[in-house]
Amino acid sequence: MKYDVVVIGGGPAGMMCAGRASELGSRVLLLEKNRYLGVKLLITGKGRCNITNKIDDLKEITSKFGKNGKFLFSSFYKFGVEDTINFFESRGVKTKIERGNRVFPVSDQSKDVLDSLIGYLKKSQVALRTSMPVKDIIKSGNRIEKVVLVSGEEIFADKFVICTGGKSYPGTGSSGDGYNWLTKLGHTITSLSPSLTPIVVKEEIVKELEGLSLKNIEISIYKNNKKINSRFGEAIFTADGISGPVILDLSNEIGKHLSVQMKIQIDFKPALDFAKLDLRIQKDFRVGNNKIFRNSLDRLLPQKLIPVMIKLSGIDSKKKVNLVTKEERKKLLHLIKEFSLEFKSLKGYERAIATSGGVDLREIDPLTMKSTLIDNLYFAGEILDLDGPTGGYNLQLCWSTGFVAGENVVK
Repeated sequence: MKYDVVVIGGGPAGMMCAGRASELGSRVLLLEKNRYLGVKLLITGKGRCNITNKIDDLKEITSKFGKNGKFLFSSFYKFGVEDTINFFESRGVKTKIERGNRVFPVSDQSKDVLDSLIGYLKKSQVALRTSMPVKDIIKSGNRIEKVVLVSGEEIFADKFVICTGGKSYPGTGSSGDGYNWLTKLGHTITSLSPSLTPIVVKEEIVKELEGLSLKNIEISIYKNNKKINSRFGEAIFTADGISGPVILDLSNEIGKHLSVQMKIQIDFKPALDFAKLDLRIQKDFRVGNNKIFRNSLDRLLPQKLIPVMIKLSGIDSKKKVNLVTKEERKKLLHLIKEFSLEFKSLKGYERAIATSGGVDLREIDPLTMKSTLIDNLYFAGEILDLDGPTGGYNLQLCWSTGFVAGENVVK
């Protein structure tokens, strides 16, 4: 059987695209290499699925994707944040807005989001074939003629949409196959790197902080001792570095400067400048002037951080706080406001939430998601050279571009 549309990739963009195209009357086949659809979707937002981010201003939300964000203006206009929320709400997924305008299902279950999408595919009568990895895409002249499965089976269609995602979390099937096919077909793939990924630092002392969650902190990155970016929010220490929303958002910037010396600096008390923090510490020391130093920081720092700060400060842990010198207090101040770690490396694709880089946007029509090089080829989702910060932006990219591609393959 020949189909009107073949969509390759059963992730969020592929499901949205296939459902929309079939809903509008096309005979659509959705091919997925895994046994199940939406494997990666199930683990997003730590299993809660951060569906989108409640930003209604088009300029603001497209700016989250950096210099390439303007490419998304048309897609977000046609199917934006409110459309996404309405889409899921109308299919039984009630939503809620949390800190940072992040939108989640009320149930906190990503499975509910996936089930609603599968229901959408069934209602739209999309033909679905799972456990069907594609081996090759064959072009004849300026058109895709067919896809060849690993099994050797050939599938023909009038139009094709590639929604195979990037290379992040390869265990979910994101192996970067699409990049290889597209290079062979003549498309340009920009430089690829892990995005939204934890970092590894050189200092072994972070092992003592593993599992420590931090809130309301500021992390800055320095290139050759010059501050180049910073973020305020949450982070968590790992056995060999740092992760969490602040670090994930900064990792993309860090990845651009891997060949130079990079330093990460944490401000544990960004709401207080040096002078105010110094007064706070002096007040705490006066109140507990009979305390020893190691028992005097409970109100100032998380319990797990205190032994590390004592060790790095060089102050005798048994010293009475009323005997702590001004110079010692100054060193403690700098540790709290300028806790420095030297960058070693980014975690690889196995820990990255997204992939930076992809199909060169100059080779795609932003109004339709159609290739400007091949007459019957379209794209949607993470395969594009677009990646945003944490907070639901990258899923919104998938919903919007998937919807637009799905609408335009039927025209």
